[in-house]
Amino acid sequence: MLLIHCPYCDETLPELEFAYAGEAHIDRPEDPSAMTDEEWRDFLFIRNNKRGTHFERWRHINGCARFFNAVRDTVSDKFLTTYKAGTPRPSDAELEELGK
Repeated sequence: MLLIHCPYCDETLPELEFAYAGEAHIDRPEDPSAMTDEEWRDFLFIRNNKRGTHFERWRHINGCARFFNAVRDTVSDKFLTTYKAGTPRPSDAELEELGK
């Protein structure tokens, strides 16, 4: 079972308390009406699915109900860190330190 830390509640709880909400740090297009159907499709459905460090959004559905971001290694399934929504993503140097 995965344990996830909610940065708002400051508690580490089982994954069942949370819901995955997709890739983090995706910027919404400034003018969606100017996009082609193919560009809009890619924005909605095409995401990075790389092996290794992945930035994700999660929601604490059975707690504070707030969205937050997490950094998870997709190979080991280990959460490196979680942080509040709206906070800049950790730098590569910070992530390297967390992975030690």
